[in-house]
Amino acid sequence: MDKNGRRIRLSKRQWSHIRQDHPEIENEEVIKITLVKPDKITQPYEGTKYYYYKYFKERKDPDKFLVTIVNYLNGEGFIITAFYVNYIK
Repeated sequence: MDKNGRRIRLSKRQWSHIRQDHPEIENEEVIKITLVKPDKITQPYEGTKYYYYKYFKERKDPDKFLVTIVNYLNGEGFIITAFYVNYIK
């Protein structure tokens, strides 16, 4: 679920992609926190994709915002990817 109570799914395939391409994300819990308690939600491009940002001050490197990209289709959200960034778009 996201902040607004919408259902969001993380498929095994997408979790595998995240772990392979972004190994700094060690568990699904940080993604869940980002979706439930985001610092900001943006929609930088027209369409159905939303970017959820959460600041994690305990991280030791300069990339401190976790961005989780969710695509909404037919009222249901699907996580596309998640990774750390320096700033919010």
